[in-house]
Order: sequence, then C-alpha cells, then structure tokens
Amino acid sequence: MKFSINRDAFLKPLQVVSGAVERRHTLPILANLLLQVENGQLKLTGTDLEVELVSSVALESADMDASVTVPAKKLVDIVRSLPDGSVIEFTAEGDSATVKSGRSKFKLSTLSADDFPNIDDWKSDIQLVTEQGILKDLMEKTHFSMANQDVRYYLNGMLFETDSGMLRSVATDGHRLAMSTCAIDQPGLTQRQVIVPRKGVVELLRLLGEDEHEVTVSIGNNHIRVETPELMFTSKLVDGRFPDYRRVLPSGGDKVVIADRDTLKQAFSRASILSNEKFRGVRLNLSSGELCITATNPEQEQAEEIIEVDYQGDDLEIGFNVSYLLDVMNNIDEEQVSFTLSDSNSSALIEPQHDESCCYVIMPMRL
Repeated sequence: MKFSINRDAFLKPLQVVSGAVERRHTLPILANLLLQVENGQLKLTGTDLEVELVSSVALESADMDASVTVPAKKLVDIVRSLPDGSVIEFTAEGDSATVKSGRSKFKLSTLSADDFPNIDDWKSDIQLVTEQGILKDLMEKTHFSMANQDVRYYLNGMLFETDSGMLRSVATDGHRLAMSTCAIDQPGLTQRQVIVPRKGVVELLRLLGEDEHEVTVSIGNNHIRVETPELMFTSKLVDGRFPDYRRVLPSGGDKVVIADRDTLKQAFSRASILSNEKFRGVRLNLSSGELCITATNPEQEQAEEIIEVDYQGDDLEIGFNVSYLLDVMNNIDEEQVSFTLSDSNSSALIEPQHDESCCYVIMPMRL
C-alpha cells in the first residue's frame, strides 16, 4: 500500500474519525484506524463498536487499492506535528507502515485490516433530510439534560422522535427534562422513537456544522446513521424504553412569571457562588412584581438577589438546583422567559416566552 497526500487535507478527516476511538479498550485493534485506498480515494474508519465514523479524502497519488490499520492517536499526533502544506508519503508493508514528509520519517506498527470490526449491514426504515444547523440546534437545546452513567441505562442518551413533518429530541436524568421540536419538510414521516447513546450524541454535536448544508438521517431497528458529503456517522441505538415524557410535562400551573433571561441568568450565577457545593440549592421567594433568590451554605454564608418580574398572584416559596436553572438560561435564545408554577412541591415548566419549539421541566428541591 502506497499513497501521497497533502498534510492539511489529511489532518481534518483524521481528527474527525479518531473521535470514535476509545483510549481504554479491550481489543488492541480498536485503538487503530482503518485506512482503505479505493479508486484514488482514501477512506478512514474509526470505531469503538458502538459508534463508527467514516470519512473520505481524494489522494494526490496511489499505487493500488489496499487496506491497513494503524494506531489512531500516534498517526494524528504525527500528522498534526508536521509543517502546514507539507506532502506526506505513506507506505505499508508487512506489519509496519512508514510515514515520510521532507526529512521526517516515522515507522508505525500495523494490524491486519481483515480483523477490523465493521458495523454489520443494516436497513433503514425511516430516512429524512434536514439542514445540519437545524439538527445541531435541536440537539444543543436538550443534550445537557441527559443522564450520565445512570443505572437506568435508557436515560444515558437522547430520545429522537419522528412524526408527520416533525423531528423532536428529549433528554432527562430523572430530575429535569428538556424537549425541543423542529419542522421537517417531509409530511409522510412515520411515528417512531429511538434512543441515541450519550457518546453518539456528543460525537454528533462535535461533527455537525451550523450551516444550511444538507444532512441525511437514516433510522433502522438498532442503528442510526447521519450522512454529510464529507462524513458518515453510525451509532448503535440504546435498547430500552424511554419514559413517557408527556406525563412529566406539568399542567394546570396557575402562577406564571415572566422575566428577562439575562437578568435571571446573572442573578442565579451570582447566588450560586454561595450555594451548597454538593446540593447547589437556591430558594426562590415570589411575590407580586418581585422575585427574591437566596442561597446559603454550611459555613452560614448567604447570597440574596432581588429582581423585578412580571407576576401578579399569591406569594410562593420554592427551591431548585441552581445548576439546572443556569443550564436552561444558557440554552434559551429569547430575551424573555416564562416560568409556570403551581405550588412548592410541583415541577416548574420553563419556556421562551414567544417560542413553542422547546420547553424545560425542573423538579423542586426541599431546602
């Protein structure tokens, strides 16, 4: 196997696909990338058996179609350290590969491409096309509410739901829930729910651009695939049943508070400085036209913030985890946010005032 390629053209797809490679692995070959030369193109593949990333790049020259696997991290570090614009000559023979550029030369050990695990062939039941920016925005508005290493494994990921002309993402860790919906110009979409694992969500957020370039999403029984012109991302789905998020959405709240998002965010941020580092609780005291936010900690220190809000109703005292409140404030784009509350023991529904495409639910804390 022999090919030459410009360093800058090689580095980007290398960095993209190496994101799927796990540092800690049981199979030595999972630390490697699969390089395949086919018809003047170099195809790079990285996987951890759960997520697979494939990217292609045109070669300046190649002698024949062949394939080999090389250590991912070492190859990325070598290519990254070479000067901009340099030409790399790659040669693989036997159980080693040589990377040459100018007067630099590196010899790497290789493993057979025949042993590289590929995600099995599968058929997609649902296919939809949207813009990269729309899909990324949909995921960014909910991903922070995913659980992390929860025993309820189905919470360690994000729910994607398709329905006629609609794509929705939902994430929850049992204490809070985030939901976002976008319109897809495909009226015939069938109703379907799948759970994408946490690593797949994190990788997708890293890879997707914020532009109008098209992205194709294919969903099968056990896999989801997202394709852009430069990249093919495939992830296994979580085999589990996501909680019925509709039952979690609070209804019947009679206390509606409307406030400036930036003012709230800054007040929560300052109050959080003196909140309990472990429980992160803040107390909200609501009265006509005013919200008082207080935080205390075991050292008997206290923070108090008073802000003006649009509220006419009975007084209410309720506690929340301030980190959850700040996550929501950081992910709402509108200037005004609305809190719908009923009593001190019921969840709060938080929404941008004039945008119905996303909403957030936070359970109260006893303080």
